[in-house]
Amino acid sequence: MFCLLTNAAVEADIPPEVVKAVATQENGNWEQFDDAGKPVVSPDGGIGLMQLTNQDEYYEEKLKNDIVYNIEAGVRVLSSMYTRTDLPKIKGAGRQVIENWYFPILAYNGTKPVNSPLKQETGERNKDAYQEQVFAKLEAQSYLDDTKLAQYPFSTSDFQYDRDSTESIKFNRLEYTLTDQVHNSAYFFKVGNRVVTTADSVKLREAPGTSILKTLPKNTALIIDGEFTYDSTNQFVWYPVLTEDHKMRGYVSSAYIIKDTVKPVITGATSKSIPIKSTFNALTGVKALDNVDGDITSAIHVTGMVNTTKLGTYDLIYNVADRSMNVTTVKRRITVYDNVKPVILGATNKTIRLNSSFNPRASVTASDNIDGNLTSKITVSGTVNTKKKGTYTLKYTVTDNSKNVTTVTRKITIDSTKPVISGAKNITIRYKSSFNPKTGVTAKDNLDGSLTSQIKVTGTVNTKKKGSYTITYTVTDKSQNTTVVKRMITVK
Repeated sequence: MFCLLTNAAVEADIPPEVVKAVATQENGNWEQFDDAGKPVVSPDGGIGLMQLTNQDEYYEEKLKNDIVYNIEAGVRVLSSMYTRTDLPKIKGAGRQVIENWYFPILAYNGTKPVNSPLKQETGERNKDAYQEQVFAKLEAQSYLDDTKLAQYPFSTSDFQYDRDSTESIKFNRLEYTLTDQVHNSAYFFKVGNRVVTTADSVKLREAPGTSILKTLPKNTALIIDGEFTYDSTNQFVWYPVLTEDHKMRGYVSSAYIIKDTVKPVITGATSKSIPIKSTFNALTGVKALDNVDGDITSAIHVTGMVNTTKLGTYDLIYNVADRSMNVTTVKRRITVYDNVKPVILGATNKTIRLNSSFNPRASVTASDNIDGNLTSKITVSGTVNTKKKGTYTLKYTVTDNSKNVTTVTRKITIDSTKPVISGAKNITIRYKSSFNPKTGVTAKDNLDGSLTSQIKVTGTVNTKKKGSYTITYTVTDKSQNTTVVKRMITVK
């Protein structure tokens, strides 16, 4: 029976695990005939091993008396349920994915409210549903309770029905994405396929069910080395395998191997922005890890390039394949940006004369590391009244094409600094001596420089008459700042 069920399933491209579990649910003992040699017919009219009912397209007598015919008919009915367009499927999954047969199994028994995946009134999982019972048997018999099949993310809104009616369920959602790992059938491995162990302490045996050659940890890679062999008492099969180094050959139970379909994981290849003219290595910080092969970072291939000397957005594609040819592709976007502000030169603080001409842009320039000369883009705010003494503030602003802004504040002072007269100290001179009031007296201005020649002297000194004399020195710069110094000359 095991062989017949398996062969019929493989011929129909259905996971044998599914067909065997359905047969077990329909006929726990896998019996076509009872102890008296008569065809097994259930009270509701189910015939033989696959318990087919109301199947007008099949010959009833052959369903009763021909085991192969009964199995093949059941498999064809199950296959027809898979092709129905009103039943949900797993996005991207094919016929060999066991979980993708959840709804075809449901339909094999009937899309009635009793088989709703969820209880309408509470939203709880309906463990009594036909397909739930089949999947429980499948887990127990084909995986020996070591593996749990992926769960659908059901919601009560997915199913529309009246639980007090016999009308069929309407499926409102026809596609699901499962977050847990799905399981391919273990009966479709070909010679050379790479498989991995699903549990710790998996036994590699010399022959099916015989002495142990080696105990293998979880995620050990093996190479299929031939066709499977049936087990005499269990519902799994035995595959001849080679260790990956080809140094050891043995048999392993199909209950503990799966085809390696897990893609490697690339980390560190996140999109990012980098400053222009910075150093960038596309592989720095990027790693690839595989559930079986471990660190495969060295196998990463990068296409695309980043020109760090040119502003822009660049796309990089990272590809890596594990030894089972599971490929992971990650797209990464690198944006090269300019974070350097322009430079404004010449906008220094300065003092100018009263009533002089002043152009706030004279000798002021702006340049940028990328955009070059930006002098024409400078904006100036503030004014300077050269006819009025005081300090004025000007603000110079320039923005480059990357929106980097530079602002410089400049103070312009209208000259209010008086000239300085030096050397006009009080002195005592001798009676009838010679005296020149300008000798040794100088005047200097912060802007005009030497103003000695501009000094005006008022007052006289009579060296022939003893006494004290006052002399006044006055000097005015071009900004009309005037300095007056009084000096006492004593004739003694």
